[in-house]
Amino acid sequence: MKIYFAGSITGGRDDSALYAEIIAMLSRHGKVLTEHIGHSHISAMGETDVTPEYIYERDAAWVREADVLVAEVTTPSLGVGYELGLAESLDKKILCLHRTSAGKRLSSMIGGNKKLKVEKYEKIGDLEPIFADFFA
Repeated sequence: MKIYFAGSITGGRDDSALYAEIIAMLSRHGKVLTEHIGHSHISAMGETDVTPEYIYERDAAWVREADVLVAEVTTPSLGVGYELGLAESLDKKILCLHRTSAGKRLSSMIGGNKKLKVEKYEKIGDLEPIFADFFA
């Protein structure tokens, strides 16, 4: 199973430790193609050692290669939204995670899309049963 994990980079580096924990949990269900999302060395400026064109080509190829896409959507992100749209257009199975304890409203474009499985959670410990169900 190949898993594309999506999370906000330029708007969500405060969540990099959370992303790393999610990636570790997802790794028990398959190969996470985007482990770098959880790395603390990536700043809010993103990956500055490569071009935007390189990132686009690489990430779009990974979305095409993945069997599923799991997105942490608590922090709004244009990039994550684009990745979700691409994955949906490719008929990928998609799981969106929204952390209610952060006090942020979920976008209606995510919450209202019946093609996306949206799961709300409060803390990292809530995710394993969600993943067990999604990957079953």
